[in-house]
Amino acid sequence: MGETTPGIVTRRRNTELALTVLAVLLGVAGSATAGLALDGRVPARLPTAAAVLGALALAAHLAVRRFARYADPLILPLAVVLSALGVMLIARLDPSYAMAYGSPPKAPNQVMWLAVAGVGFIAVVALLRHHRLLQRYSYVTMAGALVLLMAPAFFPGDVYGAKRWIRLPGMTVEPDEFVKLAITVFFAAYLMANRDALALVGRRVWGLSLPRGRNLGPVLAIWAVSLLVLVFERDLGTSLIFFGIFVIMLYVATERTGWVVFGLLMAAGGAVVVGSLEPHVHGRVVAWLHPMAALLPQNQARGMSQQAAQALFSFGSGGVLGTGLGHGHPWLIGFAGQSDFILTTVGEELGLAGVTAVLMLYVLLVERAVRTALVLTDPFGKLLAAGLATSLALQVFVVAGGVTGLIPLTGKALPFLAAGGSSMVSNWLLVAILVKLSDAAGRTRYADAVPRPVSAAEALTAAVPRVVG
Repeated sequence: MGETTPGIVTRRRNTELALTVLAVLLGVAGSATAGLALDGRVPARLPTAAAVLGALALAAHLAVRRFARYADPLILPLAVVLSALGVMLIARLDPSYAMAYGSPPKAPNQVMWLAVAGVGFIAVVALLRHHRLLQRYSYVTMAGALVLLMAPAFFPGDVYGAKRWIRLPGMTVEPDEFVKLAITVFFAAYLMANRDALALVGRRVWGLSLPRGRNLGPVLAIWAVSLLVLVFERDLGTSLIFFGIFVIMLYVATERTGWVVFGLLMAAGGAVVVGSLEPHVHGRVVAWLHPMAALLPQNQARGMSQQAAQALFSFGSGGVLGTGLGHGHPWLIGFAGQSDFILTTVGEELGLAGVTAVLMLYVLLVERAVRTALVLTDPFGKLLAAGLATSLALQVFVVAGGVTGLIPLTGKALPFLAAGGSSMVSNWLLVAILVKLSDAAGRTRYADAVPRPVSAAEALTAAVPRVVG
C-alpha cells in the first residue's frame, strides 16, 4: 500500500528541517574555524550571529511548514547554506580589511540585511495565497519596475564607474535587483497571453522559424531598454540578465529556436556597438582581454584596475584544496573582495574543491526551480518558475564568469554570498516565490500520486465490463 499524503508531507518537511539545521551549523563551524586561524579565538560576535541565523532559519521553516507544506524540501536549505557561507566569508574578511585599509566591519550589516530578507521571505510565503495572484498585477508591477530602473540615472555621482544605485540617507539601494523579479513576472504573464501568436506564426529562413515583424516588437523593446540601461547607467551585468531572461523565457514559451538565434544576434550586435563606443564598458573589455597589462608600470601610474589580475593570482594560489580559511590573502584584490569578487576568497582559501561545491549549490537550486517548472500544470506558473531559474543562473554566470576571466567583469553581486542588502533581500524574495511555486507543484504531483477512496458504485461500474466479458 502506498504512502499517504500526510506521510509524504511530514517526511518532506522533516527533511527540510534537518538540512536547514545542517546548513546553519556549517556556517557557524566555518566562522569559528576562520576566527581561530586569524586570532586564535572564536569571534566574539559569532554567538549573536549564530542565534540570529538559527532563529531566522527556524522561523522560515515553520512558515513553509504552515503555509507551503507541499514545497520542495531542498529550496530553503540551499538558500540558508549559501547565506550562512556568505556571512562566514564576510566575517572572515572584516579583520583583514580593517588592518589593510581601515574599513569598518560589514558582517553586522550583512546579518541585519539577512534578518530583513528573512522577514520578507516569511511575509511572502504567508501572505501570497497563490502564485497566480502575481499575474493580476503584472502590468502595474512592470510600470513601477521601469521607474525604479531609470531612477539611478537621476541621482548624482557614479559608484565604481556605474550608475545603478539610489542614494538615500544612511543607505544605498540597487533597484535592478528587485526589477529582475518584476520583469520576470511581467514576461511570464505577457508570454502566456501571446504565446500562440509567437509560436505558430512566422516564416522559415535557412531552416529556422523566424517570427513575424509585428511580433518582434517586444523583443526590440527589451533590446532597446537593455541598451539604454547599458549606455546611461553603464551596467553591463543588468543588461545581460534582463535580455537573457526574456529570450530564454520566449524559447520556453514557443519552443522556436528562431527566437533564440535572433536574440543572440541582437545581443551580440548591441554588445559590440556599446563596447566600442562607451568608455567604461570598453575599459572592462580591454581589462578582460589583457588582465596582466594592469601590472605594467605605465598602467599602474594611470591607475588601471588590477582586480582581474589579482583574482587570477588568488585562484592560482588556492590550488585544489586551498590554503585554508584565514590563511589566504584575498583582501589584496581591494574594495570589491567582499562583493563581486567574494568568489576569489572561496577559490584561494577553499580551493577548486570549494568553488566547485559553491557552484554546485547554485546549480542544485536552479535545478529545483526547473523541476518545479516541469511539474506545474498552469502556463503562468511554468513560465514564472523557468524565468526565476534563468534569472538566478544568469546572475551567477555573469559574476563567476567575470571573476574567473571567462567574460568581462559586470560588477554584479554574487547571490546570497556577496555583501549587499538589496541583493540579499531580492534573492530571498525570489526563493519565497519559488517555494510557493513548488508548493503548487507538490499539490498537483501528490494529489495525482495518492489514490483517492473509491465508492461502492464506482467499483461496481468498473467491474461490470469484466463480468460481461
